[in-house]
Amino acid sequence: MTGEDSGRWSRRARALGSRLLEERAQVTVEMAVVVPVLIVLALITYNTMVFLAASARFDRVAPDIVLAHAVAPSGFGDAASAVSDDVAGALAEAMGSYDVDIEVTCLENGDGGGSIFSLVGGQRTYRCVMRFEPWPSRLSIAGVEMGAPVALEHVREVVVDPWRPGVVM
Repeated sequence: MTGEDSGRWSRRARALGSRLLEERAQVTVEMAVVVPVLIVLALITYNTMVFLAASARFDRVAPDIVLAHAVAPSGFGDAASAVSDDVAGALAEAMGSYDVDIEVTCLENGDGGGSIFSLVGGQRTYRCVMRFEPWPSRLSIAGVEMGAPVALEHVREVVVDPWRPGVVM
């Protein structure tokens, strides 16, 4: 090989090397743009799956717990707020490891028309609400507050007749 041939080869090698470095730099920039998007998509998928699993469990246990506590309440009298608190506590315990907030309210569905049957009371609707805050709900990195701006809510209403134990309407 002559000196002229070796110079030509070195110029080609340098040109090829610079092209490879440019391609590597392009891949690095593309990855820097795509990775945050993939992380956000993974967080959305994770939170959706946890919420769906918690909702399925909530739908299964809410009617049973309302039947157990609302039809034959413990204690004297029939204070709807005390029963709602008992139901909310039992639901929170049944939800186990899911980080959710539970709220239970009782609505009377009686006639209330002044008849003698209004003293007996009618059916009751227990509105059970589960609130889920997606992860990360409150996160601070370098003084910048981040997190999900909204809480997801799932509602289950159970209608029971306090005079017919074990019956869900």
